[in-house]
Amino acid sequence: MPPRTGLTSRRWPSCSPPVFRGTPTTTGTKPGIPMNTYCGSRSSRPARLFSFALLDVPLRVRLCRSHLREATADFGLNCLATASMGNPGFLAFFLLSALLCAAPALAQHKEQHRGPSDLKEYIELLERPERDKDQKPDEVIKALNLDRYMTIADIGAGSGYFTRKFVWAVQDKGMVYAVDIEPGMLKYNEEMIEHLHTPYNAKFIVAKENDPLLPPKSVDLVFLCNAYHHLDKRADYFTRVKATLKPKGRVAIIDFYHDERSGNLGFSKDHLIPRDTVIKEMTDAGYTISKEHTFLPKQYFLEFVVAEK
Repeated sequence: MPPRTGLTSRRWPSCSPPVFRGTPTTTGTKPGIPMNTYCGSRSSRPARLFSFALLDVPLRVRLCRSHLREATADFGLNCLATASMGNPGFLAFFLLSALLCAAPALAQHKEQHRGPSDLKEYIELLERPERDKDQKPDEVIKALNLDRYMTIADIGAGSGYFTRKFVWAVQDKGMVYAVDIEPGMLKYNEEMIEHLHTPYNAKFIVAKENDPLLPPKSVDLVFLCNAYHHLDKRADYFTRVKATLKPKGRVAIIDFYHDERSGNLGFSKDHLIPRDTVIKEMTDAGYTISKEHTFLPKQYFLEFVVAEK
């Protein structure tokens, strides 16, 4: 397959699973080019949370007065209607109070569950110029010691903050898999890579929450930045990842410290995973830590290889 230069915009059919080289493709696509799945969404999650905020007005206002951020019970429409009977101003007051009280919970929800309704705002957050100061992407790429012939999987690739760095590092000699569960993010990622105007090989995989859907024994480096803490069944996930690694393949994990070292992240740190826990979980999944980099001020940066039997 000739290298893609990024000069021609390509759009793949929607609602199809990832297709890899050598497999049949749907009419209108070129053999060997992956078809992306830009269908399905998780937009209902923020919508449900927003509706919950509106319905739970009396309870949320009381919780706000107690400096609590999230409601834990459901009063529903009956409670709201009863509280507002005979006083329209009362309803307006409670609706405004509920929205103000729900804002922190919504902000945290956006960080933990990215939905299409949040994409523009979330992409702006990921791509903000000041992120480079603490993330040090060029130093990360240098520390990974990449070569032009590597195959790299960027899991939780998002808007492509690191995907573009990997594409630039290996260009058309290697391969980059951008893996994410959010189709809209991958679409933006692909469009930005096309604007690099450089030859490259890249595939965009809409993965499952518990499976990256990578080809077996195909990857030299699996990379996750701020994605590890989003995974639920991590032992099962990295058992699957192990099957995708080439001999001497490795896994690099960057994630936020769960304590004061990460500073103010704008969301709760309750769901972050401590460094020592990551090492233990990866060890339990059959890996051993091979290297640790300490130049990132807010994040740990660990490398793992499959443990020898």
